[in-house]
Amino acid sequence: MNKRIFIFMGLVILSAMLAACGVASGAPEINTALAASDDGNSVTRSLSVSGTGQVTLTPDIGYMTIGVQTEGPDASEAVAENNTKTQKVIQALEDAGVESKDIKTTNFSIYPQQKYDDRGNPTGEITYIVNNSVFVTMRDLNVVGDLLNVVIESGANTIQGIQFDVEDKNAAFAEAQEKAVANAQAQAENLAEAAGVSLGRVITINTFGGPIPTPKYDGMGGGGLAVSEGASVPISPGEMMVSVEVSMIYEIE
Repeated sequence: MNKRIFIFMGLVILSAMLAACGVASGAPEINTALAASDDGNSVTRSLSVSGTGQVTLTPDIGYMTIGVQTEGPDASEAVAENNTKTQKVIQALEDAGVESKDIKTTNFSIYPQQKYDDRGNPTGEITYIVNNSVFVTMRDLNVVGDLLNVVIESGANTIQGIQFDVEDKNAAFAEAQEKAVANAQAQAENLAEAAGVSLGRVITINTFGGPIPTPKYDGMGGGGLAVSEGASVPISPGEMMVSVEVSMIYEIE
């Protein structure tokens, strides 16, 4: 009987010792987890601002598509007529000072078209439509009006997509970026002063926009028409604008 009691008491003491060891070995893991959690909860105070920079440019290059359209009952004759007129247009462009490298054929097509009577019924007659288009780069914008008059007189009967651009936009884009950053910096300084905090380092900076200028319009529709003396067709390149936007995040103290 006493032997059984002794064995029972020994088991109880051994179990208590093992339990105590388990608690002691688990305590450092709990503390370590709490410490890691405290480190992960640190928050950086920040201030976000955005700024815009714009630069106005005057176009120095232009583009337009000039076309010749002919038609006739015989396909070969319609093509021959079109070739003759197109050559005259190209020659007129070169005579007016446009270099051959700035004249590029972009489309040539021929297709049959059914003729119809006054009641809308097909007559059975076929006419062939021939189109030839050239893309022209204009490097002297002072003579665009005269140039249009020349090509029309030489046989062109379609003018499409007159556009103006700035050939080198890199410097203007860089200037617009600088203005956008300066604008954002000024806003950040004003906000920090108003809030009673100090600006720290820049954490992130992102930019939006690109070196592609867009037409600039005013309240009167873009500045009106500027007609050169002697120009048969009034053309105004107007102004263009490069715009850049930045967003910046600062640390605050």
